[in-house]
Amino acid sequence: MTFNYYPETDSLYIDFSKKDSVSSKEILKDIIVDFDSDEKIVGMDIDNASEKINLNELPESTLLKEELKGFKNITGKI
Repeated sequence: MTFNYYPETDSLYIDFSKKDSVSSKEILKDIIVDFDSDEKIVGMDIDNASEKINLNELPESTLLKEELKGFKNITGKI
């Protein structure tokens, strides 16, 4: 599982699989789930992420807090 935070757009993308997405569905406002060809979830995009979750509460191994402060693209794996 990989977390990617993009401060320029305030979006958090969570990769659950290395498979390609073939379809997407917005399950809640600003939360989009991506599916593979077998209809299994491969990822989730959370727009306006800082309004929906506390990014500082994600595991440090996932998002480096120093990078959050610097507003760089953040990538982490667990």
